[in-house]
Amino acid sequence: MRNKTEIAEFVWRCTQCGREYARDAVRYLCPECGRGYRPGVPLPGVLEAVFDYAAIAERFVPRRPDWRLFTPMEPEHEPPYAVGNTPLVPAPRLAARLGWGEIWIKNDGLNPSGSLKDRASFLVAAEARRLGERTVVVASTGNAASATAAVCAAAGLEAVIFVPAAAPRAKLVQMVQHGARVVPVRGTYDDAFRLSLEYTAARGGLNRNTAYHPLTIEGKKTVGFEIFAQYGGQAPEAILVPVGDGVILAGVYKAFADLRAAGAIERLPRLVAVQAERSDAIHRYIATGEYRDAADPRTVADSISVRTPSNAELARRAVMESGGFSLTVSDAEILEAQTLLAATTGVFAEPAAAAVAAGLARVAAERRLDPAAPVVLLVTGHGLKDIDAAMTGLSLPEPIPPELDAVP
Repeated sequence: MRNKTEIAEFVWRCTQCGREYARDAVRYLCPECGRGYRPGVPLPGVLEAVFDYAAIAERFVPRRPDWRLFTPMEPEHEPPYAVGNTPLVPAPRLAARLGWGEIWIKNDGLNPSGSLKDRASFLVAAEARRLGERTVVVASTGNAASATAAVCAAAGLEAVIFVPAAAPRAKLVQMVQHGARVVPVRGTYDDAFRLSLEYTAARGGLNRNTAYHPLTIEGKKTVGFEIFAQYGGQAPEAILVPVGDGVILAGVYKAFADLRAAGAIERLPRLVAVQAERSDAIHRYIATGEYRDAADPRTVADSISVRTPSNAELARRAVMESGGFSLTVSDAEILEAQTLLAATTGVFAEPAAAAVAAGLARVAAERRLDPAAPVVLLVTGHGLKDIDAAMTGLSLPEPIPPELDAVP
């Protein structure tokens, strides 16, 4: 049994009005800005953790980083689940194919459930244990759901999961295998999101919905800390991030903003938001300054298929304040990039994760970044999460008799 540990002092700050709240004074959104919220619009009053950065600066050593200084959770509440510490690896063959100088891949598909979403689910499950909650409720296109199911299995918590009925079978199998109570919804992710909030309000539990619970951003920021440490204690020139709801993008931004506030870096990496063409609400918001839902967000990249992105405001802030930009890629480009990524790097990514490789191909063609600048591709999920999508346009070899002459 670990002894109780003091954590870094922090408050919750509303990203909309700037009001600050003590740790246990709020659970989800800002009570003022989030008052009267109804699903169907981006979340108002999303909270973020603000630390004593001056105190952190006195103790933080970039070559031996202590991430507890930026972590709003005591270790004794954490589930026995080995999340994070995924590799950052060079991709010279992909760089050669794209005419790029230096590409690095942060392969978060190697988390236990196969996606980056383990990071957020881990922290929310720890919060449930701290609060004495026995149930975690989540709406998801699939990855957050399977991550929540896995973490809750390790933590001894009940997971109640709302997913679109069209979620990939592999992800549904994961949830059921981990003992979750799975509720397939005849509708979209946005319908599942709304229903999960209604369920939590009526029946209790801790809701893990992305951005709605502020610890989801804090959990996802850990991937940014790892990139910083693995890249030699500095910020790369740019990071390409696949974007649906915008919380991973906001998490990566939060990591480097925390580091800058603590004096560990002077500049942010440029953040490039990559969306599917039909699920493009955040891209259009960044480009025009006017928010509108995605009209028809259906895409082969199910993990970034969102009509109303919950974290549109912070996603836009992340891109604008980092000097980055956004772009969209077609389903055809995504599937082509999935094959290219697998064939040149050995990384098998699900379509949503492969979108960043498609995005870099577009960036290279349009010269939107200096090709001599080192970039990181954040691969957020493993290809085995959606094998049916990977089969699109592929044909498997026909079997042969067990004879040498029959080998082509």
